Amino acid sequence: MSQVVLALKDVTIYQENKVILSQVNIEVNHGEFLYIIGKTGSGKSSFMKTLYGDLPLTEGDGHIVEYDLATLEEKDIPFLRRKIGIVFQDFKLLPDRTINANMLFVLKATGWTDPIEMQNKIDEVLDKVGMKGFANQMPHQLSGGEQQRVAIARALLNDPELILADEPTGNLDPQTSVEVLEVLKNINALGKTIIMATHDYALLMKFPSKTLKCEDGAIFEVVQKSV
Repeated sequence: MSQVVLALKDVTIYQENKVILSQVNIEVNHGEFLYIIGKTGSGKSSFMKTLYGDLPLTEGDGHIVEYDLATLEEKDIPFLRRKIGIVFQDFKLLPDRTINANMLFVLKATGWTDPIEMQNKIDEVLDKVGMKGFANQMPHQLSGGEQQRVAIARALLNDPELILADEPTGNLDPQTSVEVLEVLKNINALGKTIIMATHDYALLMKFPSKTLKCEDGAIFEVVQKSV
């Protein structure tokens, strides 16, 4: 497996023909934990959407988990997303079924067929995020932090090379945010590469890591001051 998980060279990111970020040059290696910070509207979400194929890359060179973003076709996107785990701010759990059934839905949609293998995988990922005892609960029975843990577990189902977390603590209180970030840090310690968009500077101070900032149509590395 290549050490480079993401490489963007001279990339310009557009949304509806408007330039959001220009001259983006980034390389992320296997096992890194990277923050993307910036004010609302600075381009964080557009950056993330480009990485998982929601926004087409029309200018520059981009490769992610061995997919070429510039030549990515609609039919390739589901396969790309099997190699990327995505964690959203609003959890995106299906409200009409249990946590276990939510997980089964994803596995069936991505080609799993063996019931025993599927259940073993679900148990494994829920255990990793401390949610194994909640498999038969409905999403509305869980707190926001618990739902986000389940969403992280869901992102791990297909053993992705990279996890993209787009404001994963945006709907959570400070203490729960810390707990969720600890889960992500533990997963990173097991060798998973994580790119996390956030505006929560308190978390950056508590869990410092390499940080890129979106500002004035550019994205650049910032050095965190230790406290």
